[in-house]
Amino acid sequence: MSYLFTSESVSEGHPDKVADQISDALIDNFLAFDPESKVACETLVTTGQVILAGEVKSKTYLDVQKIARDVINKIGYTKAEYMFDGSSCGVLSAIHEQSPDINQGVDRQSKEEQGAGDQGMMFGYATVETDNYMPLALDIAHAILITLAEIRRENTQVTYLRPDAKSQVTLEYDDNNQPVRIDAIVVSTQHDDFDDEKIMLEQIRKDIISILIPRVKSKYPKYEHFFNDDIKYHINPTGKFVIGGPHGDTGLTGRKIIVDTYGGKGAHGGGAFSGKDPSKVDRSAAYATRHIAKNLVAAGVCDEVLVQVSYAIGVAQPMGIYVNTYGTAKVKLTDGQIAQKVEAIFDMTPYAIETRFKLRNPIYLETAAYGHFGKPHQTVSKTFTLPDGTAKTMEVELFTWEKLDYTDKVKAAFGI
Repeated sequence: MSYLFTSESVSEGHPDKVADQISDALIDNFLAFDPESKVACETLVTTGQVILAGEVKSKTYLDVQKIARDVINKIGYTKAEYMFDGSSCGVLSAIHEQSPDINQGVDRQSKEEQGAGDQGMMFGYATVETDNYMPLALDIAHAILITLAEIRRENTQVTYLRPDAKSQVTLEYDDNNQPVRIDAIVVSTQHDDFDDEKIMLEQIRKDIISILIPRVKSKYPKYEHFFNDDIKYHINPTGKFVIGGPHGDTGLTGRKIIVDTYGGKGAHGGGAFSGKDPSKVDRSAAYATRHIAKNLVAAGVCDEVLVQVSYAIGVAQPMGIYVNTYGTAKVKLTDGQIAQKVEAIFDMTPYAIETRFKLRNPIYLETAAYGHFGKPHQTVSKTFTLPDGTAKTMEVELFTWEKLDYTDKVKAAFGI
């Protein structure tokens, strides 16, 4: 029996994503000047106001106000009429020192014995649906908003766009769990005010379908035939969307955990990522399980897989590793036997994860919008500046957990 499956995404200007990006910018700045920093930073954004709160243990001092303002301006909140802009909003910091009771469970004399920063379970997922091993509905939803932001910044063909936006994609799957068509696409975008609401809605619908969607379609040659005239479009279905961003809706760090991961495919352990240094396994182990899942699928062990790992606070070794191939395994092993091999191939202690993926580098701002997974691994140059003017430029690797560097080890272990 065929079925429909839906995933959503939100833009970098969505209030929750504004909060995520500020929190991760703080993480990056702390790690740039003190790689051993322990940080758990939450951000709240609302009309004309940013509130920072959390726990930090670091040797460096930052101008958190400037960092927050720079992020807000880069996103595009640069006009007073938005009722939230980087130059004039208030920034209140309530960041304090990390609890020594928590820290004693993490730090050890030997780094290799570093304990998990908290209890919990984390999941990684991969599928052959797309070239980047991500679920197709989520990937298209991200692509819609990434492209919309590009069009907004070009400010040539479409000149009325504002930073806040959401998208949603519904796919139909056949009896073999293969996507066969796009059933519906929803796009809601913030915009400048129009004199005539009817003309406004017609113009936005026309521009989304004739300018945005063809650009998105070009990114999916394998699924080009999905982008046809049978798609049901819902463009700004509530009508006017002038008031948006943190003025229209308060934003908080960590509220878009499904957008950040797999769009509802697989599973989620419940822990958010942004604002957390890599000693917090909510973040680092979720990256590590994605790496496992992607390498398993790329190596030909299965076509789809979910990997779970779990921890106890202060304990280095995970409580266990679980694997579910959804019946797509290409090797003559049970999922339990596959999990045993995974445990032998991948060291999942917190220190090993931090080291394997170079997680004590300032690499997190780039993860804070349009998902933490499925983006290309790349090396970039980033510059950070202290309040006294001291600048530091670093070459860092982004999305190290997306590398297919374990496929040979996996093939050898599974006899592929």
